[in-house]
Amino acid sequence: MKWRVVLERDEESGEWAVWCPELPGCTSAGTTEQEALENIREAIELYLEPATYPFAPSAVIREVYV
Repeated sequence: MKWRVVLERDEESGEWAVWCPELPGCTSAGTTEQEALENIREAIELYLEPATYPFAPSAVIREVYV
């Protein structure tokens, strides 16, 4: 799956900030552009990883398509 990411270089430190606009809060950084891209790749994978929730036995779970 392909995701758009935005990279910005900090002029003072020279490090790179990176985030994925389509995934709120999914951000990372790196000392090089390549490291930042590797880190955001991992951040996106973790962001999309399904979470398990302890639902009550009476909970009804449905899926919706948008």
